[in-house]
Amino acid sequence: HTREKPYTCLVCGKGFADRSGLYIHKRIHTGKKPCNCDVCGAKFASQGNLEVHKRIHTGKKPSKCDVFFVRFAHRSHLKTHKRTHTGEKPYKCDVCGVGFTEQGNLKTHKIIHTGEKPFKCDECGAGFTQHDSLKSHRNTHASEKPFKCDDCGAGFARKHGLETHRRTHTGEKPYKCDICDADFSQSGILEAHKRTHTGEKPYKCDI
Repeated sequence: HTREKPYTCLVCGKGFADRSGLYIHKRIHTGKKPCNCDVCGAKFASQGNLEVHKRIHTGKKPSKCDVFFVRFAHRSHLKTHKRTHTGEKPYKCDVCGVGFTEQGNLKTHKIIHTGEKPFKCDECGAGFTQHDSLKSHRNTHASEKPFKCDDCGAGFARKHGLETHRRTHTGEKPYKCDICDADFSQSGILEAHKRTHTGEKPYKCDI
């Protein structure tokens, strides 16, 4: 039987089987994070999320693969890993039907169809579908760099590149993680950091 969920969030409509589940869920909307890590100070909305986070410090990996005996800190990471044995690919592209084991890989693949270019060059603003293409492109900015840093003399082809660089001197970190409140100087670094919480691994070896 499907478990009844009589407690409904008035903000987003999500249902819960008990009042405590709804109470914890509401913190997503309020931003309240009352559970603090006593090691690094990271904050979380629920005790369960805090306990999972603490495994970073303790090294505890309770979820074990019964094929390779590899251990994982989070049950969801084990579930993703097991697909390498079963061949399961639950994330399907609605355009061409190709399947993927991880949602992050599907999102990266969809760029082929949409023409989206999420990887932006800080120097000139050029966009690319793949991170490797951006890395290769950055080499073209080795010559003309009219925007100079007053502190160290580093040059940049674009004003935005200089503004980002200046944060290395000022210590400014305007991009904040909404899960643990860690701060970062660049949005790209924040996005990479968030994958430590989600387990997303968008860059996959084809070999």
